[in-house]
Amino acid sequence: MKGFTALSAALLALAFLLSLIAYPYLPEIVASHWNARGEVDGYLPKFWGAFLVPLMMVGLYLLFLAIPRIDPLKENIMQFLRYYQAFTVLMLFFMLIIHAQVTFWNLGFAISSNVVLPVSSGMLFIYLGLLISKAKRNWFIGIRTPWTLSSDAVWDKTHKISGRLFILAGVLSLIGALLPEYAFLFILLPLLAVAFYTITYSYFAYQEEIKRFKG
Repeated sequence: MKGFTALSAALLALAFLLSLIAYPYLPEIVASHWNARGEVDGYLPKFWGAFLVPLMMVGLYLLFLAIPRIDPLKENIMQFLRYYQAFTVLMLFFMLIIHAQVTFWNLGFAISSNVVLPVSSGMLFIYLGLLISKAKRNWFIGIRTPWTLSSDAVWDKTHKISGRLFILAGVLSLIGALLPEYAFLFILLPLLAVAFYTITYSYFAYQEEIKRFKG
């Protein structure tokens, strides 16, 4: 727990430190969003461009702290708490990378989001696959469909296969960094495919569970 808190605090501190150091050198209007072709298509005022992501990181960290405490099935979360805390740190690191890319871009270093995003997303998806393969039934973390939430057996089956699929999606996302003009597709399409398949799989797994129960 101490290591988790220390790492989280360090990442939050780095995000705010980067903003404070860069702030005097940022333009009054900050580029903040890129389209699928890697072209800037969104802007923010200087303050929000510098501090929005760090503030979001604080909010996300507080939310992740609260989830194991407020979930009605919090005893299940305790069974994979170590993996959950590691994911929290990785998520903060992911946001720090995005914050750094935005900041450096506005300082004149044109680091393409179409390279940064597929690499950072790929790392996140791969670990997410590990996390959900370890996750036990709860209301906040994992593939939460009416069918997985209704049965521990369906939950375990769905998360075992979806864990592998998220790892595959992460690998495909990493490949997207080699093809920057198509990076968005390498991130989005595998993610949508995994979501569709796991939701569908959980439904049919539940129907099989009902048949076995009735039989």
